[in-house]
Amino acid sequence: MPSYVILYRMTPEGARALRDTVKRAGQVRQQNARRGFKIRDIFWTQGPYDMVAVVDAPSEEAMMGAMLNIVGAGNVTSTTMRAFDATEMSRILAQTPTSVEAAPPASASKATNGRARRKK
Repeated sequence: MPSYVILYRMTPEGARALRDTVKRAGQVRQQNARRGFKIRDIFWTQGPYDMVAVVDAPSEEAMMGAMLNIVGAGNVTSTTMRAFDATEMSRILAQTPTSVEAAPPASASKATNGRARRKK
């Protein structure tokens, strides 16, 4: 199942109904579980995002549908990121040409260029 990290921000409507946020999250968790999702965890956070969820979805299409429903309710906006575990990333790297791995990091070439300019 594809995994996702979802960053949520409360809308003004969601902030007005803040006392119900845990209850709403529980309801969404139950609805999505019936559709084959596995909600690994939901966190309420400090900083630029109000909540973070880690979710396994039955398919990318199912995830898109779930996000349309959640955001459509009007309590949050979201940023959804596809997440890859170590096994998935190993498979991806196995398919990546080795010449990409051999390229020097961009920061290393900038540092060299910067030093060369300062010496002049």
